[in-house]
Amino acid sequence: MTRTESPDAGGLAYHRIVVKAGTNLLTGGTDHIDSGTLAGLARQVTDLRRRGGEVILVTSGAIHAGRERLRSLPGGGLASRQALAAVGQSRLMSLWDEVFEPHGIAVAQALLTRRDLADRLGYLNARNTLLALLDLGVLPVVNENDVVAVDEIRDSVIGDNDNLSAQVANLVDADLLLLLSDVDGLYDADPTSHADARVIEVVETIDEAIERAAGSAGALGTGGMVTKLQAARVATSSGTHVVIAHGLEREVVLRAASGEPIGTHFLPRGDRVESRRRYLLSGLPVRGRVTVDGGAAAALASGGSSLLPAGVTGVEGTFERGDVVLVIDAAGHHLASGSANYSAADIARIRGLRSARIAETLGYEYGDEVIHRNNMVVV
Repeated sequence: MTRTESPDAGGLAYHRIVVKAGTNLLTGGTDHIDSGTLAGLARQVTDLRRRGGEVILVTSGAIHAGRERLRSLPGGGLASRQALAAVGQSRLMSLWDEVFEPHGIAVAQALLTRRDLADRLGYLNARNTLLALLDLGVLPVVNENDVVAVDEIRDSVIGDNDNLSAQVANLVDADLLLLLSDVDGLYDADPTSHADARVIEVVETIDEAIERAAGSAGALGTGGMVTKLQAARVATSSGTHVVIAHGLEREVVLRAASGEPIGTHFLPRGDRVESRRRYLLSGLPVRGRVTVDGGAAAALASGGSSLLPAGVTGVEGTFERGDVVLVIDAAGHHLASGSANYSAADIARIRGLRSARIAETLGYEYGDEVIHRNNMVVV
């Protein structure tokens, strides 16, 4: 099994990359966010985008940023930590905006909780928003919404942004999840007590031996290695490569994106596209069917097209926005499967109409498409 994908014309082995920057990396072990570290990451992300890569940044550090801004506020209680997060979110985003602005890159904040991604509509909305930002050339900056996610900030070392980054990687079908911290990777023993400890370069299967290695390094990094292993398990199960590396390693983002051996590389357990394809084509989650005319069928067959209401001639079943539906032609042939942007009742009202008339007809709109191309697999 190979360690990397073949590089493309831009020298990248991975096209869509989620980069997670941990608190210990961004603070350098101090009580404040280090602007130099942020600037270095911004430069690397900019270079990566210029080579054709798409990047989503998952950032930690809101509570530390809040503590730096309100030095007189105690940080021991839950309410205080929520207050620090509320103040720190805007401060943290301001810092990211400052380091990306000289490169001409606009950033957009996306605050998420596990509850958002567990909810069907929340998942669809978050996915559509993040993919739309990428299409616009905007850099999404994602963080856990610590102001409302009480369970996730009760313990300062729970490290939920590791798991959040894995969920985001799955959400946007990322090729690579790069977890940056203040450790060089996953060691085969605790390096603080074993001088001969070595970084495990490649992990093909997360087995008991790997879990023991992660447990021995649990005190290192925000949330420790255990949560990073949890993130790797989630991401690799959907076909995403995962790399854990030191964020201050020279050109770490570009080197990881180019497929260069660095840190610890967790190989995916399946093909990313096939994992999503199996889900959408499995038949198990299907809630209804949408019939399309010949023009729409031809557009879908050519690939890269969304399904617009103008091409819809009929709808069957009772389904809600976000449910998976079959797309069929007049003869009943299965053309595609995808997550619907509108409910069955809404589609019945807008079928055959131009997209510009959706809001006029329904009184609201969730986009121009009945099914967006990013949420659809053609058979």
